Amino acid sequence: MKNIAIFASGTGSNAAAIMDRFIEYDDIFVSLAATNKPDAGVLDEAHERGVPTRVFTKKELHDEDYMHDLLLGIDVVVLAGFLLKIPPFLVEAFQGRMINIHPSLLPKYGGKGMYGMRVHEAVLENNEKESGITIHYVSENYDEGDILRQEKVSISQRDTARTIALKVQKLEHEHYPKIVEKLVRSLPENYD
Repeated sequence: MKNIAIFASGTGSNAAAIMDRFIEYDDIFVSLAATNKPDAGVLDEAHERGVPTRVFTKKELHDEDYMHDLLLGIDVVVLAGFLLKIPPFLVEAFQGRMINIHPSLLPKYGGKGMYGMRVHEAVLENNEKESGITIHYVSENYDEGDILRQEKVSISQRDTARTIALKVQKLEHEHYPKIVEKLVRSLPENYD
């Protein structure tokens, strides 16, 4: 059995899509939904599905012993709207086993402070003809890890930041769970 931990800071819609994909599996299990925000919607999404949760502080995120204990037995870490930068020791520990999703076609509109509606507003302000999602490995810098997959959506003159967000979210929910499964299934039996 392979165990997934999801880190999220917001509503948890991507986390919910991932949890829903694996709810009936007997070989892949979402065994933790963790957040840095005590009021994050991801906690409710996880509770509804019987997934254990944990709230941790920024200080705890940077505590090697704490994170080692928290992620003991975890095979893959999935960032789903997690807004804190991952510390280098965690990036190294989960090299090739930690992924993130970003709501634009990286390298455009990525980096520190570029998340959520900020991204869609920037796309709109720059009169882009398309946007989309980027699923990538996590590196020590925001949104700079090797890209696993990109999916595009067209933008019309009638679109607003809100309608772009809805189009992008649809892509996220469709493709992120599939890529998570593909990554988990690609792991060798003994990868340590």
